[in-house]
Amino acid sequence: MTGRDVGGWFRTAVDGAVVLPNTAAWGPGTGDFGRQSHRDDLDAAADLFRGRPTMVLTGAGMSTGSGLPDYRGRDAVPRSPMMFQEFVGSDLSRRRYWARSTVGWRSFDAACPNEAHHLLARLGELTPLTGIITQNVDGLHQEAGSHPVVDLHGNLDRVVCLECDHIFDRRDLQEQFLHLNPGVAAHLDQLAADASTAPDGDAEVDRTQDFVYPECPICGGMLKPDVVFFGENAHRDVVARANRLLDVSDVLLVLGSSLTVMSGLRFARRAAREGKDVIIANDGATRGDDVATLRLHGRLQDILGHWVHLLGP
Repeated sequence: MTGRDVGGWFRTAVDGAVVLPNTAAWGPGTGDFGRQSHRDDLDAAADLFRGRPTMVLTGAGMSTGSGLPDYRGRDAVPRSPMMFQEFVGSDLSRRRYWARSTVGWRSFDAACPNEAHHLLARLGELTPLTGIITQNVDGLHQEAGSHPVVDLHGNLDRVVCLECDHIFDRRDLQEQFLHLNPGVAAHLDQLAADASTAPDGDAEVDRTQDFVYPECPICGGMLKPDVVFFGENAHRDVVARANRLLDVSDVLLVLGSSLTVMSGLRFARRAAREGKDVIIANDGATRGDDVATLRLHGRLQDILGHWVHLLGP
């Protein structure tokens, strides 16, 4: 079994049993990959949002150009992401998560905004964008200069104690992980090179049952990345902030999301229900295609670049 054995980290015996994933592996989506919308369709989309208050919803496809792979794209690696109940209910699962996160962190932390992020920030200077709601946890929209940005699923830069709610910097914790696990630290370069990394920095790493992770230094509680795991609900106040942005918008623009999870799909459905225009740009099918006013295909940097050129001076 190698570091690229996608399901390997579930195969650790516990009391004679085998731990198996409780969710289907995510991997390549289906349908319409590689299509390119005609410029007439791109122009029609610009006519829909030009000068109108528009909320933008982004997904993992926005960050693939930064070297962060997506969950459901054409080249997505099949994987079983960590579930919330797994993380909080099993010490072994927390060992697996933090080991994988430690190996994947350097690559994740090194990611920079790509052309699509910068073009979207520029678009916000040319037409009224009410805000960006992102399902990503990488903070790259903020780095590119977009505002306001609502991190619907949190941000991997932060770690929260589930007991006292204190927030810690993930970069500081990386040094603790390496100090507590000198074997991992000694082979980090090779482990990072061999591992496949997911959009949340969760690299695929084997033999994690001996990994040591710290408790909260303030209260001794359980530390968890301050992101929404699969099976966990988005924070109510964050969803409320996102809905307030949609309240004052006439258009919803979806970029790089398959809308597979309900946390994003709900905004597309609500917008359509309220008679707002919904524009979806994504490579591959989405769960919101049936409510789209206009459906676009192609590379996001090309689509956004066309709009910036069209609307710019």
